[in-house]
Amino acid sequence: MTVTTLPPVASAPAGSPVADAYARMAAAYPGLKVVERSADEPSPRGVGWVGADALAHGGAALDAFLAWDDEQVLRDYGRRARPDVVASFGLHRYAWPVCLLFTVPWFLERRVPELPVDAVSYHRTRGVMSVRTGSFACLPGDPAALLPGARVVPDENALRDEVRAAVSRHLGPVLEGFRPRMRRGPRALWGMATDEVAESLWYIGGLLGEEDRARAELELLLPGATAPYTGGAGFRTLTAEDGTPLPTRDRASCCFFYTIRPEDTCTTCPRTCDAERIARLSAEAAG
Repeated sequence: MTVTTLPPVASAPAGSPVADAYARMAAAYPGLKVVERSADEPSPRGVGWVGADALAHGGAALDAFLAWDDEQVLRDYGRRARPDVVASFGLHRYAWPVCLLFTVPWFLERRVPELPVDAVSYHRTRGVMSVRTGSFACLPGDPAALLPGARVVPDENALRDEVRAAVSRHLGPVLEGFRPRMRRGPRALWGMATDEVAESLWYIGGLLGEEDRARAELELLLPGATAPYTGGAGFRTLTAEDGTPLPTRDRASCCFFYTIRPEDTCTTCPRTCDAERIARLSAEAAG
């Protein structure tokens, strides 16, 4: 049977509470575009597309998704990665952008969409997320509270609860789909989820010129005792030799990139000491 890849719709559905936030993100970060679809419009399938529900199910769809990561490692580094490392890379490359579907509207508009796994598809090589937004949470006084599907929560604390819950409802099934490939238990997997929430919004906040606010908001969102997330936002500040403050964070998990290049770790990796972080961050600041 021939499966046709559906073209993106021209614009967001009328009355979308998150369209402006997604548009601002795309303007700041062209590497990710979000296409909203109406409730009766099917999600795209076909070459290049994968549904979040298919990743959660595992099987052939997840095999095909991870084959891209396996080939990328071999092409770029000249060696094969362990299957669990390939799975870690694949999970990161899905979870990092998908977390932004929830955190960016919250950060910019104080609105939190509900996006179950059957409402999200991803075209990784195009950097496109296709979503069907349904209900959403917002604060009292938000004009969007009058839209269909709005759920008004009393205050900022309650809205942060909504962010954590909406992300976990989406990522939980996906983590279960990846878990047999990753040789990690639930705590380690939710550590990865914690890192993706924090590092993706931190990065986008910087592009939007609001890095400091992003860090402050994430520290409130992830204080360190909000199950199922393991660990907190983990931000701290180092000091360069000339006294310049250097923001960093401590990851709750490790991506295992060191198994491919032992000498090359992430700046926020638990394996990277402060002296090395200061050297790298100082060089970045100077550049």
